[in-house]
Amino acid sequence: MGVKASRWVTMHGFAFNVNVDLSYFDYIIPCGIKGKAVTTLRNELGVQHVDESEVKQKIQFYFEQLFEATFRLQS
Repeated sequence: MGVKASRWVTMHGFAFNVNVDLSYFDYIIPCGIKGKAVTTLRNELGVQHVDESEVKQKIQFYFEQLFEATFRLQS
């Protein structure tokens, strides 16, 4: 994930909430968009826990297919 901070503003290139505690988002305005909530894959699927290693593998697979690129995920 890329992160940039400039003039008290932070930006990210990619964020995907899988099993994260969303209470931290009560203290920020995600992506600078007021009035919009964030969610997790866990919440959207209605399950207790999502296997993050499976998510990483699928993101890598589809990223490589879409962008005709190859990369390795770090542990």
